[in-house]
Amino acid sequence: MTETSTQTSKPYGIVAEFTTAASILHAAELVRSAGFRQWDVFTPFPVHGMDKAMGLRNSKVGWFTFVGGVIGYASGMIMIWYMNAFDYPIVIGGKPMFSPYSAFPPSFELTILFGAFGSLIGMLFLNRLPRLYHPLLKNKRFSLVTHDRFYVVIECDDPKYSEVETRRLLEQAGSRHIEVVED
Repeated sequence: MTETSTQTSKPYGIVAEFTTAASILHAAELVRSAGFRQWDVFTPFPVHGMDKAMGLRNSKVGWFTFVGGVIGYASGMIMIWYMNAFDYPIVIGGKPMFSPYSAFPPSFELTILFGAFGSLIGMLFLNRLPRLYHPLLKNKRFSLVTHDRFYVVIECDDPKYSEVETRRLLEQAGSRHIEVVED
């Protein structure tokens, strides 16, 4: 006796295909002005003005980099101060046990190292990576985004999402192909 399980796929979002950079820029402006919050644009190359059209703010990765740099600089200074003043103090010619001038080069290197780690960790955290699966990768037409097509994806979880109204908006934006992607 075998059991068959029926898996029902819930819709992930609606995908609209565009052929030019100008049309995708116009569509992004329309989607943003319609009030959608959970949507994204996929292009084969960077499109100038897309951040403004989507209403994106500056990235927060810089703050992770800054915090990593501060931690790196402070840990370098504290490490050298501890080693020279407490762990292995050697008095040579009446020099002080700690001098920030001599501790600066290693601290500077640790600033760069920890800043780079902060950038990497911040980018991975903010992008929710590593993400081993994405519903768009199952869509056959979406693979054209690496060649010459432009896509707007509006997620079904968006509070303003209605399949009929969203489809109508994307048709008004000039999309040539619109389909729902299953999760």
